[in-house]
Amino acid sequence: MAQHQLKRCPVGIQTFDKLREGDFLYIDKTEYVYQMAHSDTTYYFLSRPRRFGKSLLTSTLHCYFEGRKDLFEDLAIERLEKDWTVYPVIHFDMSDAKHVNEETLADMLDMQLYEHEKKYGLPEKATTLNGRLKALIQTAYKQTGQKVVVLIDEYDAPLLDVVHEEKNLPILRNVMRNFYSPLKSCDPYLRFVFLTGITKFSQLSIFSELNNISNISMLKAYSAICGITEEEIRNQMPDHINRLASTLGLTNEEVLLKLKEKYDGYHFTWPSPDIYNPFSLMNAFARNKIDDYWFGSGTPTYLIEMLRKYQVIPQQIGGRKCVAADFDAPTERITDITPLLYQSGYITIQNYSPFSELYLLDIPNKEVRIGLMRSLLVNYVQRPAMINTLVGEMAECIYFEDMEGALRLMQTILSTVPYCENTHYEGHYQQMLYLIFTLLGHYTDVEVRTPRGRVDVVMRTASVLYVIELKLNKDADVAMQQIDLKNYPERFALCGLPIVKVGINFDGEKRTITDWKIEKE
Repeated sequence: MAQHQLKRCPVGIQTFDKLREGDFLYIDKTEYVYQMAHSDTTYYFLSRPRRFGKSLLTSTLHCYFEGRKDLFEDLAIERLEKDWTVYPVIHFDMSDAKHVNEETLADMLDMQLYEHEKKYGLPEKATTLNGRLKALIQTAYKQTGQKVVVLIDEYDAPLLDVVHEEKNLPILRNVMRNFYSPLKSCDPYLRFVFLTGITKFSQLSIFSELNNISNISMLKAYSAICGITEEEIRNQMPDHINRLASTLGLTNEEVLLKLKEKYDGYHFTWPSPDIYNPFSLMNAFARNKIDDYWFGSGTPTYLIEMLRKYQVIPQQIGGRKCVAADFDAPTERITDITPLLYQSGYITIQNYSPFSELYLLDIPNKEVRIGLMRSLLVNYVQRPAMINTLVGEMAECIYFEDMEGALRLMQTILSTVPYCENTHYEGHYQQMLYLIFTLLGHYTDVEVRTPRGRVDVVMRTASVLYVIELKLNKDADVAMQQIDLKNYPERFALCGLPIVKVGINFDGEKRTITDWKIEKE
């Protein structure tokens, strides 16, 4: 199919009516809309990572409850819905309420209320934000004769940037709690309430009286409500696959494998279909290029701050085993980084054991792994602009099995590491190597157990397995002697790849590599 005949991918479009009226590609999620609208539940909450389709879903609900049947032609809900009742819809979008103080947040809520109040000709009687919300709901009900639909998108946006702050978090949380408080007393006037967010703040802190919210975030029935499944890609995007494959000079199946490696791997319950990141996938098809789109759109500052607060080293981010309560937990009560990593989309469910009731959480795909490591590497290299050059040149060296050249490059770059206490222990350099080797796209692990001890770093490429031992303020010979004395290569004898031993010594004062030794097993 020619390029101009393809439906355009809706990059950055989060309003359902604009998407449908503009004849953009739409991955049909309307069966979920019908399912929610026709259940016995009034209050819903859905948590998904940023740019995962929450706003588009909220907009779809908006158009559905306004009875705009024409927008749903040829979609699943068209054959399901018979009535198309028109309800008054009050829609709040909190996504712009970031980096705000108490006054700015109140002003933003004031503006959104005012837009709805104009629609119903509401006189300015109530002076408080929560009083105005209550009056708005009651007036909309009285004027239309229909119960009211309230949609609150990204409810937690004002809180995310201060989640690590003991002072500002309670202040903004109180503003939001007071604003939402009428939802309970207005229950007789409400037809449907839907809230989305990234994190799960406790009901006590935000929705103090709404103890009947149905959290559908981990329900199997809604596992694919946001994001795109492989079945949806194959069935609803075949021409886009053809075009991308043609551009890259690959077969359709080869393209699908690359897309899977880069953007797939999310599971929000178990069992669950594989979920692809919709933002990255749509960008890849729109631009005809497989690249880092989700991570390139911005690393949340709160995440980096929380990683520092909980002193999480890079290799500890993934591979976490825990019960559901450890990661599907209220964010402001956490004593561990796991809930924030999970709810933000940096780790996801990869397996579950019914016997132990333990979930395995890990980094979902290559885009997240590489992007996360790149963001963390700036803590180790003083001039971040040099990172791309270092990674590119080192990747070339490793590809041609030139570990000597790779270490020489690293020696130059590491001289930029700022002076800090962290540079005086071996683990600092181990973490740095883990980040750099992971950025090269190779499997990397640290503290790998063997029958006689632990190998500092193991890196596996397509053609070589490197066994690496690090020393601080000694010499490379000592590192190599430890590899030989404890016979570390024996542990990997069945890997099917040639094994190369690498001993590296770091100088704590110069903060770089001083010497190394490389031997083939």
